[in-house]
Amino acid sequence: MEELILSILVHNSAGVLTRVSGLFSRRGYNIDSLTVGPTNTEGISRMTVVAHGNQQILEQIEKQLRKLEDVIEIFALPSEASVYRELVMIKVEADCHTRADIVSIVDIFRAKIVDVSPDSMVIEVTGTHNKINGLLAMLDGFNIVEIVRTGLTGISRGLNNFEINKKENRG
Repeated sequence: MEELILSILVHNSAGVLTRVSGLFSRRGYNIDSLTVGPTNTEGISRMTVVAHGNQQILEQIEKQLRKLEDVIEIFALPSEASVYRELVMIKVEADCHTRADIVSIVDIFRAKIVDVSPDSMVIEVTGTHNKINGLLAMLDGFNIVEIVRTGLTGISRGLNNFEINKKENRG
């Protein structure tokens, strides 16, 4: 199975998220990850969608998304030409005997401790899948109480066509 990561610029209007996610559910496609946020252009949001499938299914997903009225532009984000990140918060049981070991692991992965209580710690880590999975593997010997993941977000390296067109239109 191949992975498809799309950056989708959409009009920030009521129901746009429902229409995009509805397209996936109606066709029986699974969304592995979906993040949405406003861009620096008023009224436009960016969605980052991650899906898996064979080449035919992935092409069909992109074609169907292009037909949606709210979609302005779609960019594939191939790994060799893009930067990806994900934010994860991990709540780990921690007492006076395990706290120092957990802090050592967190430091190695350049993560942060964002909350400490007498019986637990909350760790924040931002990075690639490999970094996050590495940290989770190192914490495997501890009692992980809860994990919250934002999903993948990404941006292309260099200037893409949308940014070039925007600059040309500003003149």
